[in-house]
Amino acid sequence: MSDVLLDFVRAARGTGIRISPAESIDAVQAMHALGWEDRAALRDGLGLVLAKTAEEKAKLAECFDLFFARSDMKRPEAPEPEPEQDPSVSDQQPMAGAAGEPQGVGGSVLGEMLRAGDLAELAARMERAAEESGVRNISVFTQVNLYARRMLEQMGLRELDREIARGGPAAAKLRQGRDWLRGEARALVERNLQLFARGETEKYREEMLRRARLSSLDRRDVERMRVLVRAMARRLAARYARPRKHARRGMLDARRTLRRNMPWGGIPFRTIWKTRKIEKPRLMVLCDVSGSVAAVAQFLLLFLWSLHEALSGLRAFAFSNRCIEVTEILARLPIEQAGAEIMVQVGFGSSAYGASLEDFDRLAMRELNHQTTVLILGDARGNRTEARADLLRDIADRSKQVIWLNPEHPMAWGTGDSDMPRYRPYCKLATHCATLDQLERVIEDLLRASA
Repeated sequence: MSDVLLDFVRAARGTGIRISPAESIDAVQAMHALGWEDRAALRDGLGLVLAKTAEEKAKLAECFDLFFARSDMKRPEAPEPEPEQDPSVSDQQPMAGAAGEPQGVGGSVLGEMLRAGDLAELAARMERAAEESGVRNISVFTQVNLYARRMLEQMGLRELDREIARGGPAAAKLRQGRDWLRGEARALVERNLQLFARGETEKYREEMLRRARLSSLDRRDVERMRVLVRAMARRLAARYARPRKHARRGMLDARRTLRRNMPWGGIPFRTIWKTRKIEKPRLMVLCDVSGSVAAVAQFLLLFLWSLHEALSGLRAFAFSNRCIEVTEILARLPIEQAGAEIMVQVGFGSSAYGASLEDFDRLAMRELNHQTTVLILGDARGNRTEARADLLRDIADRSKQVIWLNPEHPMAWGTGDSDMPRYRPYCKLATHCATLDQLERVIEDLLRASA
């Protein structure tokens, strides 16, 4: 029974419920205390042990009902058991099959259970067949028919097929019972797909979304991408913010230590250490929100703003044909509303990088220092306006580094109205960034370098 419960824990994890090994042990102990007789009590007990939120409790209850309902076999259209024959008739003239053999000679075990209508034994046999065929390893819906066929073969489908092929009075009912068994096997596999493949399906979907171009996402995937962005930002923030909570001890200051310990003859009872102040990196973000890169910019703003635990002094700017600071907007509103307001104020216009750099010069150039990283997201297409690369040179001279994330492939840099070759010499890093994976890699490298 513990193995059954561990399978249930695995299915619950697939729904997104976080269950630790210690909580799994608590669930086993709860199961031994409550028993299996009262399903409602067991479901409530596992909910208390495993669920941490109301949402997780609802998911756990739904998973519980689906998991423990899989052995219930219903037969609304199953054939009725055959009526018993007159003993005098059967003694004088036994029922013959297609080959002239009496009934029961060469018959299948599965056929006997179908004729008897033994639902309990059929359900138990199907459960054993499901376990032997490894149906819990199902990962995609295209495997449903494969596992259903394997289960039926484990139950004795081939012998039943041979019995049906021989014909006879019971062949039609056996054929009907075989079709019913196929439906029950498929239903059991589909329930296992819901239970055990949900986590793998979500994982595969997330991997595909992480590699998809942000500029070409389907509208149905935008909300899911926002969840992924927040989770990724929290993960990076936890990884790189935690070491900064502890001050580094530094090196022993021998001169000050000896001076402090002169009353004890120079014996270093009290040590003095050279400490240095660890400062979080300051970041200024300039996002092109013109029509060509607006979708990518929204995700970058969401990603960076979620990193506030790891980054101090974060200031955000948005531009198309002019540049405005949006730090206050992002701090005041939820990211979805903030993105909409930013787009209303300055988004979807024709980009003019020269004019936007002039605005940035007026807004924040004086506040740049050697601890500031300037991160620019844009395709560097200024619609043949003045590039003002000299301003980017001034930004690079005043700041620690300039990093440019371009959603266009490097093969397109310098083609048409692209001014990327003019800006690239003043960037410490200029890289292609069109997917969530690429964005995470760049930000993680930035955080690692400043840790």
